[in-house]
Amino acid sequence: MRLAKYFLLALPVVILAGCKQPKTSSEADAPKRTVFFDKSGMDTSVKPGDNFFLYANGKWIKDTQIPPSENSWGLGNILYNDNQKHLHSILDDISVNDNPTGSKEQKVADLYKSGMDTATINKLGYDPVKQLLAKIDVVKDYKDLVNLAATGFKDGDGFLLGFYVSPDDKISSKNVPHFDQTGLTLPEKGYYFNTDSASKKIRGEYVKYITKLFTLTGIDPTMAASKADGILKLETAIAGASLSPVELRDPQKNYNKFTVGDFQKLIPDLDIPGAFQLMGLKTDTVLVGQPHYYKALDSLLKSQPISVWKDKEYFGVLDGAATSLSKNFADAHFEFYGKTLNGQKKQKERWKTIVAKVDDGLGELLGQLYVQRYFTPEAKQRMLSLVNNLQNAYRDRIEKLDWMSPETKKSAIAKLDIITKKIGYPDKWKTYDDVEINKDTYYTNLQSIAKHNYNEQIKKVNKPVDRSEWSMTPPTVDAYYNPTFNEIVFPAGILQYPFFDNDADDAINYGAIGLVIGHELTHGFDDQGRQYDKDGNLKDWWTKEDADKFKSKVQVMINQYNGFTVLNNVHVNGSLTQGENLADIGGLAIAYQAFKNTPEGKSDRKIDGFTPDQRFFLSCAQVWRAKRSDELTRMLINVDPHSPGMCRVIGPVSNMPEFYKAFNIKPGDKMYREEKDRVKVW
Repeated sequence: MRLAKYFLLALPVVILAGCKQPKTSSEADAPKRTVFFDKSGMDTSVKPGDNFFLYANGKWIKDTQIPPSENSWGLGNILYNDNQKHLHSILDDISVNDNPTGSKEQKVADLYKSGMDTATINKLGYDPVKQLLAKIDVVKDYKDLVNLAATGFKDGDGFLLGFYVSPDDKISSKNVPHFDQTGLTLPEKGYYFNTDSASKKIRGEYVKYITKLFTLTGIDPTMAASKADGILKLETAIAGASLSPVELRDPQKNYNKFTVGDFQKLIPDLDIPGAFQLMGLKTDTVLVGQPHYYKALDSLLKSQPISVWKDKEYFGVLDGAATSLSKNFADAHFEFYGKTLNGQKKQKERWKTIVAKVDDGLGELLGQLYVQRYFTPEAKQRMLSLVNNLQNAYRDRIEKLDWMSPETKKSAIAKLDIITKKIGYPDKWKTYDDVEINKDTYYTNLQSIAKHNYNEQIKKVNKPVDRSEWSMTPPTVDAYYNPTFNEIVFPAGILQYPFFDNDADDAINYGAIGLVIGHELTHGFDDQGRQYDKDGNLKDWWTKEDADKFKSKVQVMINQYNGFTVLNNVHVNGSLTQGENLADIGGLAIAYQAFKNTPEGKSDRKIDGFTPDQRFFLSCAQVWRAKRSDELTRMLINVDPHSPGMCRVIGPVSNMPEFYKAFNIKPGDKMYREEKDRVKVW
């Protein structure tokens, strides 16, 4: 739930290489890039007005196979793999050194080496979690279970309570404890109730997976299967008390402030003050995202057999640790999550998995080494210039809106003008001083990181918010808008070709990274972001008339996207994806307006046979070039607030008159929309 408060671009990848890479001797003679658009991947037999995504990408789609170790493939995936090689190179280089104990080099190198030491990991089996499993074994009743769950947070092993610390949505300068719904292993509540064949198959495979993990600990297969059935039934009951992904989008509905005493009254059979003491949590008030979950938890802890609860948490430990245990556990984990849920046919190479673990666990240590080697100050300055250009274009669009009152416009522009811009990497790095890393204790290393992360949160409780913090690591290829900080963030990883290249013409850069910038700016004014004021507080700054007009315009877009389908008539959820669709449509319009202020945008000079406007739209379309497995597509339709890639191209351009002009789109073309049916928000 916590990440729902960060509005991500969600490109077809999460990490890749930085912007301007220092040349090695072998690279020094490499020819300079002169081509920034892939004509060879187009399918010009498709009319631009019938399916612009396939026109821009169709041949590439036909010719490309998803590698067996991937569940999707596209420009982003290719760059992600290239970037893993860069990170791998950094780790290999420093791993041969005698690094000082406690240095960033020692910590990231030894974490990497411990993860690559499969001989030791396999020898240990599931020994690393036996102590925790033994604690579950001796639980006698639900009160013991709650105490164990609360105590475990200090060791990174907490459960039952969806706890984290972040700003109070209505007092954004103060950090407070949050408690959100938790307890489900499958992606969202619908997986427990849907009656289609795909959902039934997933539930069946889930039971097999639970059974497998239990049998790997020596439990009789028949008994293991019985335990798995009980866990599925218990999680189904929890799912019944959980909100759906669409319901979780409403920030007001998911903001519920309680005193500790009132929270105790909500769940009278759980000793909340006692649990907080075991967690090391000192506070008078808490924010409870979904109170109904906690009321149901109070009831289920008493009504469901303690043996089933113990089985669930026993499985939870094994499931959470599986990828860090011996090969048989990791293989079982992959069979369910990799194959069944994501359609991945083969596991990734071990080094790729561990590189990602290092970036995830010690990201701002590895990130320092990364930006030293792969990111330049010039790239940061160029990106800031682009952001400022997009910001000016957005301001102009708001001022000229014909549906918004002067009063609301004034507040919107005030919010836009003070938005914080973070580019490349943090100004202040985390130190991880309390994290101990040893080259031959992989699981213990991960536990040390988990303890650090928890301690970092506890220290923030009821303290002022540090707005210098980042929620992504520097190598990440993505971007986000954070409403409580009113900030847009662009890690170094996204600031490179094909999203950005200093030598590319403006049509390419504005169609790609310009779209990214405009997307994140628009998140400050989408269905969720618009509910936060310029200081990041959840506060209504709209006139009622303007809010009603906004909702009416957004409903047109929801209806449009509800009509998009994948996988033989599986419909996109227009309500779930509305924020991202707004950001895509608004972001493209803002990027286009900013592009038209450039010399190329004002010219008619063709490159590669295309006008500047055509290159702008084609650049945008190729950003979303990717293929996904059917399994991953089906899962993301249910849980992802982003529409599928094809929809992220067809949707925005079909609402832009400038696109119609650029490609001579006429009535009768499949993508043609009457002007009255086009989305006109930002």
